[in-house]
Amino acid sequence: MSENDQGSVALVNAEPLKASRTPTISSGTHVPSPEQVDPNCDVIEKSKENNVLHGGEGQSAFPEDKKEEALENLEDDWQHDPANPRNWPTRKKWLMTSIVSLYTFVTPLGSSMMAPALPSIAEHYGITSETVAAATLSVFLVTFAIGPLFLAPISEIYGRSWVLHIGNLLFLAFSFGCAYSPTTGSLIGFRVLSGFAGSAPIACGGGSISDLFSERERASAMAIYSLGPLLGPVIGPVAGGFIAQTIGFKYIFVVVGGLCAIAAVIGIPLLRETYHPVIRLRRAKKATDPEAAAKLHPHLIEEHGSKLHRLWVDMTRPFILLTRSIICFLLSAYMALMYGIYYLMFAIFPDIFTGIYGFSLGVGGLAYIGLGVGFFAATLFGAWVGDLVYGNLVKKNGGKGKPEFRIPALVFGSLFVPVGIFWYGWSAQARIHWIMPIIGTGIFGFGMMTTFLPIQLYLVDTFTYAASALAAASVFRSMLGFAFPLFGSQMFAKLGLGGGNSLLAGLAIALGIPFPVWLWFYGEKMRANSSLAR
Repeated sequence: MSENDQGSVALVNAEPLKASRTPTISSGTHVPSPEQVDPNCDVIEKSKENNVLHGGEGQSAFPEDKKEEALENLEDDWQHDPANPRNWPTRKKWLMTSIVSLYTFVTPLGSSMMAPALPSIAEHYGITSETVAAATLSVFLVTFAIGPLFLAPISEIYGRSWVLHIGNLLFLAFSFGCAYSPTTGSLIGFRVLSGFAGSAPIACGGGSISDLFSERERASAMAIYSLGPLLGPVIGPVAGGFIAQTIGFKYIFVVVGGLCAIAAVIGIPLLRETYHPVIRLRRAKKATDPEAAAKLHPHLIEEHGSKLHRLWVDMTRPFILLTRSIICFLLSAYMALMYGIYYLMFAIFPDIFTGIYGFSLGVGGLAYIGLGVGFFAATLFGAWVGDLVYGNLVKKNGGKGKPEFRIPALVFGSLFVPVGIFWYGWSAQARIHWIMPIIGTGIFGFGMMTTFLPIQLYLVDTFTYAASALAAASVFRSMLGFAFPLFGSQMFAKLGLGGGNSLLAGLAIALGIPFPVWLWFYGEKMRANSSLAR
């Protein structure tokens, strides 16, 4: 059994696990005391009948707190309860995943759909500063980064589904506000509000995947879920360029609002609550004797019973991990650098492909396809390579996995990032055929997506507070995604497209290769010395 399963817990002197065993909250299942349970040991034995773990067993795909989750799962034998979303039928689980992915696709699409229309927006509002023009695009990411720090704990108090629904409806309203903004200030204001409302799927989406799938199933589920946040910002500008050219830039926001309406029509009637503690606490309140039912959940009540405690924990843990763990900080910094370069490309593409290559506003949006092709190829090929390498290393290590086994896939992807940046920057500088910089962005997109998944999985495998580690990386990268477009034009004016992108590629080499190699050799020792790691 791999080390990834070691966050699960075994019942002491328990009977063999059986698929047909489905006790409810009133079954009076014995809950061992913390002294009886070792949260770090191999505990979920394989079924003697089919030698396969069942859906509810093992660790969640992205656990909030591995030790608490292990203890909570023992209460009322939640691992085998049919109400456990991880025990739902496969079709239902993938329907929930598809709806969450739709929500997660719409908001990032709205974040960048206006990118090709920045010259038209600047002309309409009389914006003369390149920094202000770029801010109308990237200011979205400020509240997009901050929002999950509030919305994630709220979703863990009241449930994920309605946070997703309400966030989507507010995003719809603020998108129409952007469409009919009378001034630059009101446009930026509505973009700020849109970022906060649009962050709801980012705050809840990864958690929903964790609710539905165990850690051994997370790679495929996460690969599909990740396409939304990464492909949305690519598909958006492709459509946005043609919309702005034909019917005007305000209809970009109208289309985004329409997509939100479609998502609401599908999601509100079909999406079910997936957050385990909320499902279990709601059921306890409906029990014949709520007080007796609550006593069966000591760990669940302690961790999720207080709203202020939940809010404080979720807001502070990401910053604790960023400031107290060099592993979390540097891996998050590398993700943030790539995300900053990614959004800088959005802001600068109109100048390159409309200004240098003479593309029309609509055709200029097609320049973003290179990034999308790179992302799609990485989702198919990069995930396969990562799983293959990890599996081979586990076999060579006697069947035990380590977070460091994610590093080869990370280094592999990191090699493509600077190559793509150099290719894109210098081909645009030399003004050679327009396909060359687009190929460069495709190579960068492939490298970026290929590195994102192993970084996320390394963080999950390493830290006890896995969800907080991912939140830390998300906040960091969104802040750089906001900042980079603000200085991009000035940097390229001073250094040129080739020189400016060479600087960025050098930073990608400095952050993306030495530290992962260091982790390969010394990561296990660093984890052993950290109180935050497993």
